Amino acid sequence: MPKEQGRKLIAQNRKARYDYHIEDVFEAGLVLVGTEVKSLRAGRATLGDGFAEIHEGEAFLHGVHIPEYTQGTWTNHEPRRVRKLLLNRHEIDKIDAKVKERGFTLVPVSMYFKDGRAKVEIALARGKKSWDKRHALAEREASREAEQAISRRLKGRTD
Repeated sequence: MPKEQGRKLIAQNRKARYDYHIEDVFEAGLVLVGTEVKSLRAGRATLGDGFAEIHEGEAFLHGVHIPEYTQGTWTNHEPRRVRKLLLNRHEIDKIDAKVKERGFTLVPVSMYFKDGRAKVEIALARGKKSWDKRHALAEREASREAEQAISRRLKGRTD
């Protein structure tokens, strides 16, 4: 069987970019059991409630839901179990120092297969206030209206 190449997206946490200011992004490997990998290959995972933490010098992913494999037997995995993240020591130390600062948290942004291996992108993020969210929404709306006006102008319409 040929080795997989490239990047295949499994799940994305779009709400993370809405709820948090993303400071830095890290790519981490995941320690998984067999039925979790099969379930991920079917494209099923939810990152919505997930977060990561550093505990005793190791990184762990909490709250990520990988549903049970439908054709699994009694060896099926727990859907919301804590999973270990594979990061380099200097990355763990850097993340731990930042998280100990007030206001930073670790949020999973996306999960994907990269060259056949399951990876998760975790972001060092700071929570947004409600007025930040409204401001970002207003900016996005204004830029969309400007692009629409330019495209109408280029097409020769003035409505």
